[in-house]
Amino acid sequence: MATKYLIVGLGNIGPEYADTRHNIGFMVADELARQAKVTFSTLRHAYYTEYRQRGHGVYVIKPTTYMNLSGKAVNYWMHELKIPLEHVLVIVDELALPFGKIRLRAKGSSAGHNGLKSIEAMCGGQGYPRLRFGIGDHFPKGRQVDYVLSGFDTDELLELPALIERSVQAANSFIDIGLERTMNVFNT
Repeated sequence: MATKYLIVGLGNIGPEYADTRHNIGFMVADELARQAKVTFSTLRHAYYTEYRQRGHGVYVIKPTTYMNLSGKAVNYWMHELKIPLEHVLVIVDELALPFGKIRLRAKGSSAGHNGLKSIEAMCGGQGYPRLRFGIGDHFPKGRQVDYVLSGFDTDELLELPALIERSVQAANSFIDIGLERTMNVFNT
């Protein structure tokens, strides 16, 4: 039987959040959908699309619950589609990684990220794969929120398409060859 995968791009809905660092998960999800030649529909708790890849069912969501309640959407779609936690890949911005670095993990703490905290609380813990997209931490003390909700710098914007493409390749690899082998390729 073909395996099912749920790819979750984290972000916030609304034009004021589009193209901000905090919405990199949405940007990667959009590129996955574009390459698969599918479009998102607004369904329960999420923008949703699906496609087949090498015989696998791939389901992509962008939660419409806002970042802090992302777990509500992930929990709903996991149960609706009957996808186990280990076949869920969450794509998320990461302050602790320099801009341009991506890191795949099988599990881990939320590291203070409200979207991940919500998923942990609603979906039964930290045991889900995540692709952490480095956005850097170049902000003055106490200005973290302003930083993550701001757009990328001019230099970063030049690099962004290639970095999003690399994240798409990592997500596709997760589906095609599994997490361990994908981590060996992309966490170098």
